[in-house]
Amino acid sequence: MKSKLKLHGFNNLTKTLSFNIYDICYAETPQDQQAYVEYINQEYNAKRLTQILTEVVEIIGANILNIASQDYEPQGASVTILISEEPVTPTESQIEESPGPLPEIILAHLDKSHITVHTYPEIHPDAGIATFRVDIDVSTCGVISPLKALNFLIHQFDSDIVTVDYRVRGFTRDVEGNKHFIDHEINSIQNYLSEDTRDAYQMTDVNVYQENLFHTKMLLKNFELDNYLFGDATSNLSAEQRAQVTDRVKHEMLEIFYARNMPT
Repeated sequence: MKSKLKLHGFNNLTKTLSFNIYDICYAETPQDQQAYVEYINQEYNAKRLTQILTEVVEIIGANILNIASQDYEPQGASVTILISEEPVTPTESQIEESPGPLPEIILAHLDKSHITVHTYPEIHPDAGIATFRVDIDVSTCGVISPLKALNFLIHQFDSDIVTVDYRVRGFTRDVEGNKHFIDHEINSIQNYLSEDTRDAYQMTDVNVYQENLFHTKMLLKNFELDNYLFGDATSNLSAEQRAQVTDRVKHEMLEIFYARNMPT
């Protein structure tokens, strides 16, 4: 085990995890498309999102100071939780580069930090493609990295595409006055994901190590069309229609994964 770094006062590094998931489906008729939006609003309303974020707060061992939540018309929801520190010295497992827990509690050291979530249901005006996006930001100050919450968050949503950004900002000083711009080893965000998640997704890293910027994109490997069909109108598609819908859904997923419009 490495010797601990002796810091001068509080560790004031700021570590921010931005986590976006996308769930794609095909709903053929306007009625089924509306039913999909209503389903998403029910499944991921402000109450449910608050429950998920409260679990995250427990995982990173913070205290909840305030919760602001809001459902929107016609669709979407937002939750913001302000959190504060617990005076706990983290264990080695809390700061090492490894997957975090699922529903279990892990303690951390935080101060004046926050967690936010916003949802964005969206429907293609012509092609019948419906996309549900969730944006989650976890920002912490102190020793533990919010990446420890990533493993839990991915297991809470049915995600076809995931994009994760992690950044360490600011600096902290050791007892000799030297600045430290990062206080833990990290080679890849992928090392914070459990084995089942790494097996399920195609993953690509774009990291700028000298700037303490880390980015990972994830695309679900297995594709089964029936998992993407929503509503009564999709239950009796012909073989030709199924092939067309498969092309549409895969095209949508690739455009989101590569973040650009692609020719059909």
